[in-house]
Amino acid sequence: MLIRLVSLVVCGLGIVLSGCATNPVTGKSNFVMLSEEQELKIGREADDDVKKRFGVYDDKELNDYVQRVGQRLAEQSHRPGLIYRFTVLDTPDVNAFALPGGYIYITRGLMAYLNSEAELAGVLGHEIGHVTARHGVRQYSAAQAAGIGYTIGTILVPELAGQGARSLFSVLSTSLLSGYGRKHELESDRLGAQYLARSGYDPQAMLEVIGVLKNQEVAAKEIAEKEGREANTYHGVFSTHPDNDQRLQEVIAEAGKVEASDSPYQGRQEYIDQIDGLVFGDSPSQGVRRGRYFYHQELDFKLAFPEGWRTNNLPDRVDSSPRENDAILQVTMTDRNRQVSPLVFISKRLKQSKLQQAREMTINGFKVGTGVGKMTTPFGYKATRIIVLYDGDRAFMFFGATKGTDLSKYDDDFLATARSFDRLSEEDRGYAKGLRISVVKASSSDNIEALAKRSPLNKYPEVQLRLLNDLYPSGEPKPAQLLKMIE
Repeated sequence: MLIRLVSLVVCGLGIVLSGCATNPVTGKSNFVMLSEEQELKIGREADDDVKKRFGVYDDKELNDYVQRVGQRLAEQSHRPGLIYRFTVLDTPDVNAFALPGGYIYITRGLMAYLNSEAELAGVLGHEIGHVTARHGVRQYSAAQAAGIGYTIGTILVPELAGQGARSLFSVLSTSLLSGYGRKHELESDRLGAQYLARSGYDPQAMLEVIGVLKNQEVAAKEIAEKEGREANTYHGVFSTHPDNDQRLQEVIAEAGKVEASDSPYQGRQEYIDQIDGLVFGDSPSQGVRRGRYFYHQELDFKLAFPEGWRTNNLPDRVDSSPRENDAILQVTMTDRNRQVSPLVFISKRLKQSKLQQAREMTINGFKVGTGVGKMTTPFGYKATRIIVLYDGDRAFMFFGATKGTDLSKYDDDFLATARSFDRLSEEDRGYAKGLRISVVKASSSDNIEALAKRSPLNKYPEVQLRLLNDLYPSGEPKPAQLLKMIE
């Protein structure tokens, strides 16, 4: 009786807000604060922001392939009436996520490490499960009902939480959501396994994907420990449970018994053919890191960051920090609108009217203004080395700050990076093209250690080649095996 009373109260509240809706998967009522029309509207609007932030990978054939695989699964889902859109994002991040309304994304970074069409289907099927069960809408509704000010963007795209991404709707909040939670993730695994089986794929491919992602996590933690930093671990698909999770294995096995084909499709050759030539690592359109150097093909410039610093290439900026993580140098770019000196730009555009040590100079033919101001940094409101360099109608901005009060500890490094700004040489243009996956057949004498020595990867090539080919931590290729190499 008490349970029924609570249910009536919740649904009564829902009438005022949006209502109790029938879950398309379970057939039971769920308290939600968004109608299906609102859900679709959120997906449409947020889709534009996601694409602007990450960029769509410029390969129509690959995007069409992912759409076909995803549509094959969606037709077997609990919401076949939705129009599903599957997009490959142009980022090396290893990730996949879904927006309400059928907008599903997978990064080329994740696609590089998958090894069959069935594994791709496993990722997409899991994300379709989040859409069909309306997990984003349900979680948003629960949070709002509890009076928690979650950022809408990170509720609907929990995989973006903790990455410093601005809200998809510029909505401020007091807390971020790091994931859907084990219950919803396991439900998506169950649904994904069903959709795979109904579509003729082996549901066990989902366990293979988990193995790929867990290897990524282990390797990322080991590398981060060597570099003295925190690991950037995967926040998305299957992150809440290991591949030996008994309950997970049971739901996947159950789907296989009821739905699976006698000869489930793997599609390894088809998948490998599709990713042959895939950009690996940084995209040439967003700039390429090679050691301490940064090359940008489209904007025709290069930079040299301090030796030993770790550089992050983000869609809207490049960040670099020393091993001690006690300083940061951020480089970004904006359009110029007025014919004013770089120092006036700093004063007016950057609101730094009290600039100290202000001076102007020329670096490799480019006009530059610099000085020390105060800005909000990852270390708080701090003294900041500000450098503005003019390149035509663009202004490159360098912001350097330290954790302590001694800006001079790294000030020479900040200035030296700006002084390295120059046009690309012919040799530089080769580096700026970036790296791509090349598929080859292994010979009887091939081993990963020898292949890694010939690789253009300048950081952990052996680890990367093992991860790419599902040979981590110590496997070796078999003769005639198709290998994903980097060139």
